[in-house]
Amino acid sequence: MLNLTYNYKIIPTKEQTEKIELNLTVCQSVWNYALAQRKLWYNSRSCQVNACSIRSEYIVAPFEYPNYHTQSANLTQAKKTNDFLKSGNAQAMQQTLRKLDRAFNDMKSKGLGFPRFKRNMKSFNLVSSRIEVNGNKLKMPLLGEVKFVKSRDIPEGFKIKQVQVIKKASGYYVNLAIELDVNIPTPIPHGHALGIDVGIQSMLATSDGLILPRPKFLDKARRKIKLLQRRLKNKNKGSNKWQKLQHRIALLHEAVANRRKDYHFKLAHQLCDGVGMVFVEDINFTAWSRGLFCKQSLDMGLGQFFTILEYVCSQTDTYFAKVNPDYTSQVCPECGTHTGKKELSQRVHSCSECGYTVDRDVAASIIVKQRGLTAVGAPVVKQPSNGVLSGTSV
Repeated sequence: MLNLTYNYKIIPTKEQTEKIELNLTVCQSVWNYALAQRKLWYNSRSCQVNACSIRSEYIVAPFEYPNYHTQSANLTQAKKTNDFLKSGNAQAMQQTLRKLDRAFNDMKSKGLGFPRFKRNMKSFNLVSSRIEVNGNKLKMPLLGEVKFVKSRDIPEGFKIKQVQVIKKASGYYVNLAIELDVNIPTPIPHGHALGIDVGIQSMLATSDGLILPRPKFLDKARRKIKLLQRRLKNKNKGSNKWQKLQHRIALLHEAVANRRKDYHFKLAHQLCDGVGMVFVEDINFTAWSRGLFCKQSLDMGLGQFFTILEYVCSQTDTYFAKVNPDYTSQVCPECGTHTGKKELSQRVHSCSECGYTVDRDVAASIIVKQRGLTAVGAPVVKQPSNGVLSGTSV
């Protein structure tokens, strides 16, 4: 089964905009109430039966774990007496509960953080087989026919299974989840291998010698953002001028995010060109975002880049895999000698055993490549030991 997601900008009428805003508010309330129920269940069972917390403990009447099915049934009952819930779309609220349930499952299986309360809901989902595209109009539940900017055609044979309505600073958008009943083979290891090492001073370095400096997406807009935030401080919160400034700041942040995502897609296609295997480090970027260089790490968006790179690899028949990131900068790629920890200011790898000299990040990317080839059972080819500093900065 081939699944794709196409994004379009919609141009809703005034009545359709009011429906979108109403359902965003209702879904936000459903999410927060359901999350509060689950947190209460967890907090009331944080201690053992025969012990109590030193500080405090929740004492509530015993109740079953509020899973999706329980909360969905309670929502159906609450809609009969609550006019606010009755005003929202039932399917959007059900999908909100499903999204919360997936967040809890990911928290347990992937080790992610606890879901958070929503201050402003930005999207809701609608699942239906009655979603159709007629020219520049999209027919969907809740909104009926809505105009949209048809930036690209939906491929022939694909069926629209789900639509996600999204609110951004620049307007309203929809994500159309389309699928085609066809078997797509998983890429297998073949062809030329490429190892990628990521860092802070340079965004990434490849085993082929390419070094890319850190792109400064936010720096180009930081001066305008700071100026607007300084003006925002002197406005009355909630006033018209305050809301206008908030909107301008949100537009600047959205433009930065769009530039970053566009750069990631172009870079991913560049790296996959003529390559059969791509190996990257299995890094916890959440920890990176809390470190000393958190601002630089978040501005590069390396977690998003790896996700995009994996997607582009699947579309270009390129094998993608993650390897152990430990000690990649402390091992010589030529002789395998452990050279010890390097200071951040030391940008050149020079092995005292074999004399192999290369850029530090390029050496780490070669180690990533060698570990990836070992994992897939492919022969590891040593780098030429010429003692010359290599690496091409672009």
